[in-house]
Amino acid sequence: MNPWRQLDATQMPGNGGELRLMQRASEFSIMLGTTELMNSRLSGSEEALATLPCERLKQRRHPHILIGGLGMGFTLRAAQAALPPDAGIIVAELVPAVIDWARGPMQPVFADCLDDPRTELWQGDVGRLIGKSAAMFDAILLDVDNGPEGLTRRANDDIYATAGLRAAHKALRPGGILSLWSSAPDHTFTKRLGNAGFKVEEIKTRANGKRGARHVIWLAEKL
Repeated sequence: MNPWRQLDATQMPGNGGELRLMQRASEFSIMLGTTELMNSRLSGSEEALATLPCERLKQRRHPHILIGGLGMGFTLRAAQAALPPDAGIIVAELVPAVIDWARGPMQPVFADCLDDPRTELWQGDVGRLIGKSAAMFDAILLDVDNGPEGLTRRANDDIYATAGLRAAHKALRPGGILSLWSSAPDHTFTKRLGNAGFKVEEIKTRANGKRGARHVIWLAEKL
């Protein structure tokens, strides 16, 4: 049996703990301490984060999408596959090392998706980018933490708070969609989305096709 080996580690901004990149044969894992945040074998729900809203944007010309969190690129690749050639995609990633891993040891996972001419990689806090945007995006896809009950950064709570959701509402074009990933349901958060001016649908999905852990995708349409 192949043992896991650590390829690299970095400190999360804001004293969020140590983020570690692990590898076992062709399998990769990103861990926060002893908690696995993502695994290269489990991509179903991260892909659904993109495919569900992009399906609803098919009639839009020149769709402009913001993805919060690069991760292992599952959401980015799914968005690229679903969007037309005239789309624009911005990927905001807070942690510089995650970008380095994508271009370095995890390049077999990412393939050439970072070279897609529709895609711009932006290193920084997605919340700041949302806050300075007005009616700019047709969809905002957020997978920046474990969901409303965050694990990695206390500052991520601001994105899921009422003020953060209203900022996302402002950053979306009319009828735009805020798509959010979570490891578990949160009925209080569903109500918060509604109070922020969204029509909300909560969709349960699996980490790996019809198997694996159950995750939640919120599709929140700007009213």
